[in-house]
Amino acid sequence: MSHYFETPQGDEKRHQIEATIWGHSYTFTTAAGVFSGGRLDPGTAVLLRSLEAPTHLPEASLLDLGCGFGPIAVALARACPGARVTAIDVNERAVALTRLNAKAARVAVEASLPDDVPASARFDQIWSNPPIRIGKPALHELLLTWLPRLVPGGCAYLVVQRNLGADSLQTWLDSAGWPTTRVASAKGYRVLRVEMLG
Repeated sequence: MSHYFETPQGDEKRHQIEATIWGHSYTFTTAAGVFSGGRLDPGTAVLLRSLEAPTHLPEASLLDLGCGFGPIAVALARACPGARVTAIDVNERAVALTRLNAKAARVAVEASLPDDVPASARFDQIWSNPPIRIGKPALHELLLTWLPRLVPGGCAYLVVQRNLGADSLQTWLDSAGWPTTRVASAKGYRVLRVEMLG
């Protein structure tokens, strides 16, 4: 089974990495058994370099979908201190690391397993480096579970590797009633903006 679905067993082998996001320097604690545990994932880096922090939404509700060790969520919370930032992952180790990294950065992030998010929660924006390797059916199910949580007029930003189906995902989202545009392309990755009509 993919590590995207399971909480790993054994030694965490925690270590630290450095990253600069939107002008702020971070020391993140990562570990074995979480997505891109050895570095800031290149796709995540492209996503964060390609987009401005949503500072125009000072009190927004923001979701990091598939948070890993938390770099997106922590950066959003730092850039938008008045926002409510939620980070979710099916991997309990990733959730724990996100909480640890948010505490270290002195920002407020609500990190949890997906089932712990109230059904009534709605989001102005979703940010995600989605788990493409889980396969199309599971990926489509994931997106159709969380995209409807956007408020009318909200949007999601997804970063997807071109060679892993970014263009076909864009076509599928459009056909499924989610208007999607490519807003950036770099280093083999596409950054997609998905709109909630309303």
